[in-house]
Amino acid sequence: MNATPAPAASAAPAATGPFRFLREAVRTPHTTGAVAASGQRLAARLAAPLARELRQLGRPAAVLEAGAGTGPVTRALAALLRPADHLDVVEINPRFVAVLGGALRTDPALAAAAGRIRIVPGSITDVPLDRRYDAVVSCLPFTNFDPEEVRTILERYLSALVPGGHLTYFGYLGTAAARSLAASRSEAARHRAVAGVLAEYAERYGRGRSTVWRNLPPAHVHHLRAPEGARPA
Repeated sequence: MNATPAPAASAAPAATGPFRFLREAVRTPHTTGAVAASGQRLAARLAAPLARELRQLGRPAAVLEAGAGTGPVTRALAALLRPADHLDVVEINPRFVAVLGGALRTDPALAAAAGRIRIVPGSITDVPLDRRYDAVVSCLPFTNFDPEEVRTILERYLSALVPGGHLTYFGYLGTAAARSLAASRSEAARHRAVAGVLAEYAERYGRGRSTVWRNLPPAHVHHLRAPEGARPA
């Protein structure tokens, strides 16, 4: 898997500006999915399973993040990496890719681990993955996608994990109620179908969920495990 070289730091936009995220939410609502980046508490909760995984591993770990945005979860993951661990960061939005590339040079939390982080531009359903991962963290807005897209993405995650590997993703509270009030009938049906796919995978692979109330908006964090038997990569 080849990553596009990051732009020079002087050409990269600021990595933490909330207005940049809001602008992308307006410009690309399907793939951005929120008006603000994940808060520190949500980022820490999403990264927490990796800390547990690393304590149990006697070898270098490989981690995958999908939908990094401006990098709040990337920073939390980077802080946990050991010297031989590796983090692949997949992001489809080219402007966010530029932000992340600049942050690897200028953001202290990311620069300290820059040699262990690879930014991969593109969609998680299309980019080639040349390794298996001990942990996958998804920041993609599943409720914005069609149900078959969600199923395809979840299958990609599970296939990319080592047997028993950990998948973490989140969903905002209150989206179902909000969509039922404001959405068209077809849009509400799509949202219910997506919820059905997520419930199916939670039933088959779920290991519980927790709630981060101090985030805007609050969010459920879901934990899944890949089957212990081998899956095709």
